[in-house]
Amino acid sequence: MKHFIQKLLWSFGYDLSRLNATNIKIKELIRELRPIEAEGKKLIRIGKNTEIDGNYLLPDDLEGIEYCFSMGVGKSSSFELHLAEMGIKSFIADYSVEKLPIEHPNLVFEKKFINSYSSDTTISYLNWKDKYLKNYNNDLIMQMDIEGDEYKVFLDIPQTELKKFRIIVVEFHFLTRLFDLHSNQFMYSCFKKILENFYVVHIHPNNHSPILKRNNIEIPHYLEITFLRKDRVKNFVYAKKFPHPLDEKNCKKKPDIVLPKSWYEFS
Repeated sequence: MKHFIQKLLWSFGYDLSRLNATNIKIKELIRELRPIEAEGKKLIRIGKNTEIDGNYLLPDDLEGIEYCFSMGVGKSSSFELHLAEMGIKSFIADYSVEKLPIEHPNLVFEKKFINSYSSDTTISYLNWKDKYLKNYNNDLIMQMDIEGDEYKVFLDIPQTELKKFRIIVVEFHFLTRLFDLHSNQFMYSCFKKILENFYVVHIHPNNHSPILKRNNIEIPHYLEITFLRKDRVKNFVYAKKFPHPLDEKNCKKKPDIVLPKSWYEFS
């Protein structure tokens, strides 16, 4: 029967996969992703166009940062333009667009998708970085919104290079696949790698897709997460109020989605 159902699903372009039996790893991961409020690092909004998706909340800890690597920009470069006006140069990569919607001396465009390998349409992070900033060891900012490729890209970046980022802001896609037994392992490894050296300082659900609930676990399909390197944090308390006052809906025409309490309230 299982093979019959699988073949039937394949004929419609779908797959049959096994759900995670225990959910223990999911609960552990959610606890580790609990957002903090770092002392002296209030959140600020970067990206001035609130009518367009692609603006993010970052900790106010940008002093001394000269460069940002921005992976995936789509039709909006509001985030990168705001940084550019602050004197931070952004290297931007996205094969899905021909050029940036706006030009600025501090915006450098690469018509490539960032991936774990390099080809005619893709480039690995290390090859991209070495093209512009080879042997550069000062702190950087990362912005990533690459439609699900983020997991393999993070696993491809050596930890020594990942630690060069002071701030990382990512839109994670398809998070409800954490319920899938096989996808869970891949995604779990990605998050654990980041969490070795970074705290979560902000989480914001993207309201384009709903929250999926299974066995009392609620997971938004898309999440914007901001990370701050641990050595930048002296003291912290856990964040308790969501959404943040500076948060904006990603899709203005849809109801907002608030981060479930199970992501930040633990007994």
